[in-house]
Amino acid sequence: MPRPLLVMKFGGTSVGSASAIRGAADLVARRADTHRLAVVVSAMSRVTDLILSTLEAAERGDAALVDEGIGRLRSTHEAACRALVPPGRASRVLDQIEGILDRLARVARGMLLLRERPPRAVDDAAPTGERLSALLLAETLRESGIPAANVAGSALIVTDATVGGAKPFLEETAENCGAVLGPLLAEGSVPVITGYGAAARDGTPTTLGRGGSDFSAAIIAASLQADELWIWTDVDGILSCDPRIAPEARLLREVTYNEAAELAYNGAKVLHPRTLAPLADRRIPVRIRNSFRPAGPGTRITGRHTERPGVRAITSLSQVALVSIEATGLSLYGAQLMARALAVAARAQVEVLLMTRSSFRQNFCMLVRSGDVEPVVEGLREDLAIELAHGYMLPIAVDHSVGLLAAVGEGMRGTPGLAGRLFTALSERNVNIIAIAQGSSELTIAIVVNATDLRTSVSAIHSECGLGRPASTPAAH
Repeated sequence: MPRPLLVMKFGGTSVGSASAIRGAADLVARRADTHRLAVVVSAMSRVTDLILSTLEAAERGDAALVDEGIGRLRSTHEAACRALVPPGRASRVLDQIEGILDRLARVARGMLLLRERPPRAVDDAAPTGERLSALLLAETLRESGIPAANVAGSALIVTDATVGGAKPFLEETAENCGAVLGPLLAEGSVPVITGYGAAARDGTPTTLGRGGSDFSAAIIAASLQADELWIWTDVDGILSCDPRIAPEARLLREVTYNEAAELAYNGAKVLHPRTLAPLADRRIPVRIRNSFRPAGPGTRITGRHTERPGVRAITSLSQVALVSIEATGLSLYGAQLMARALAVAARAQVEVLLMTRSSFRQNFCMLVRSGDVEPVVEGLREDLAIELAHGYMLPIAVDHSVGLLAAVGEGMRGTPGLAGRLFTALSERNVNIIAIAQGSSELTIAIVVNATDLRTSVSAIHSECGLGRPASTPAAH
């Protein structure tokens, strides 16, 4: 009977230095005798930000800043290589690092000449950090006696041609995984796969969106029909609240796929929001673990848990804005306005976090992330230009002084009086509720408040729901 198949994914901090990479290799080695293993890696911490800022500098024509950015990437990864790989082998690995950086430099030089930043070129260059960290981890594993192969995610994950956040085709990806990874796993080798990057059917480079390495790992795990996916990061797991807001926040040992997805969508940074979709249908468990405290239990994500229904965690988003649309009379049909607004958001690839409307006046508002305000508002003004020009609508209003909090838990709709308790807790702290959404989901009650009240609101609801540790229980770090 074959050994269980475990996919391990290491986040940016878990491969963020030579010592962290050595620690990741040790975590892989501990399971090498009991499991078949596939590994997916992020770029080193802050490396993708440096790559993107370097490409932005190229678009502006700042050659000096481009050279500085590539130089910083070179020095960081060369130093890690020298710390991890013996001198006799280091020169070969350093040549490979230089080859990866040459690819990035060619893209950046093209942008310098054109004074533009073609999105397709960005998708090609952005996963450079993952290519570098996969190379270093694979070399570190080989140095410790574990057969390992460096594999490009673009050779496995097939997507549509959407720029900056492509959609995977799971059946074709599964075929690639079987053809490329199957023989490696059969011979006992550990494939070390670059996260984030993928390719369209014609081979054009694509990416899965910022933070998409988690999503890469989930796609690989689903395609291989893995027994489990472990995501190694720098936190102990999913907490009941941000401990900077509620120091008594406790570790959740188990959550459902739905709860974890809602928490990620509404601001929890432990997971990429799309990560769980490929896994839930296949019932592949996920475990969030701290690579710097590997003895901890972490959080296990499965189809169900045994705790009573109700609120299990509170999360929040501060970088959001409320976009309001209001007709001046009853001549415009509200449902049509909402449909057009949602179509604008869809074309701009913008997620609408919350939407509410008046039952009589033809007005409504939608909450989006702050970085998405400009494309949404520009699209609305273009789509509604005639109505705005003739005074059938008020000017589109944007309120940046808001924040979103979300109470998440399975079965909340069936918990009598819960919403009233939450609203009372906010009222007692003089918090004004701007917008509410619950009816569409029994998993989440989403509330928009003034940004200045956000921390108070999160703390109040966390306390009201009794989600913190007992006073005698020590905090997890």
